[in-house]
Amino acid sequence: MLRLFNIDKGRLKEQAPPKDQLKLAVAKASWIDAHDPSDHERAQLQAFLRTTLPESDDVEEIESSARYFTDNTGVHVRSLFLAQSEGRHSTATVAFILQNDRLITLREGALADFRLLRMRARRGQVEAHSPQELLVIIFEQKVENLADALEDIHRKLEDVSYLVLEEIDSDLENAIDQLAKLEDSNGKIRLCLMDTQRSISFLQRHLRHHPELQETAREIMRDVETLMSHTTFLFDKINFLMDSTQGFINIAQNKIIKIFSIAAVVFLPPTLVASIYGMNFQYMPELNLQLGYPGALGLMLLAGISPYWFFKRKGWL
Repeated sequence: MLRLFNIDKGRLKEQAPPKDQLKLAVAKASWIDAHDPSDHERAQLQAFLRTTLPESDDVEEIESSARYFTDNTGVHVRSLFLAQSEGRHSTATVAFILQNDRLITLREGALADFRLLRMRARRGQVEAHSPQELLVIIFEQKVENLADALEDIHRKLEDVSYLVLEEIDSDLENAIDQLAKLEDSNGKIRLCLMDTQRSISFLQRHLRHHPELQETAREIMRDVETLMSHTTFLFDKINFLMDSTQGFINIAQNKIIKIFSIAAVVFLPPTLVASIYGMNFQYMPELNLQLGYPGALGLMLLAGISPYWFFKRKGWL
């Protein structure tokens, strides 16, 4: 799908041209957002740009030379954005092509950053005067959304912290599952922040003639550095809670093993007595005693109570 936007009097506005005027609208658009473009739409863009658009495998390359470069088409930036599906976070790469009079984005999947920007544009809340400024605005909003995601992780960590450290008879296995998901989300957010640092650093070299955008880019870099520190804090807290949870599980398991161990020790002496009088020797004096049977039972009872009393006195129970 191709979404077209124009910059009109300092405001970003979405356009919905008729199909017979699509080629003209594409040529006049300030921002062309190609979201999961069809083969026909991709062919139209390639004919318009007179170049080949990157494929999915090319976009996912991690080398700097493949993610940040310039050619006769414009300035190319490929940046990771945070996505969410089925309650889990993932990352998706967006390819940006910045030209003097337009910005082109090529992406797959639904991204909250672009959906929010489109909603703001419909309400006339996106103030931009050039494609260069629009690109900086997208990265600025991206960092804000990553900050919101980190705040959400922090709130969930507080709930897990209460579950692990304060709640009695809590489901510790469920806590481990939640911590694993939060650690994965935090790692993906940190990856997006690191990628944003590289993207902004590259763009700053191409915004030398836009001092106000240079200052905004520096502010974004400062925000990213702050959020990177926050991800480190969250990693430390997740590791602490994970270690605590595993420690509590080990303690619970040790209590169970302790019960079995004590039970084995308590029943060992009575078993020994029963084994002795279960031997089939012909001459055993106690076998002829009238009180031999109740005496053996009493001896077994005493042999079982004695170690239990000893453990209790020592405070092992």
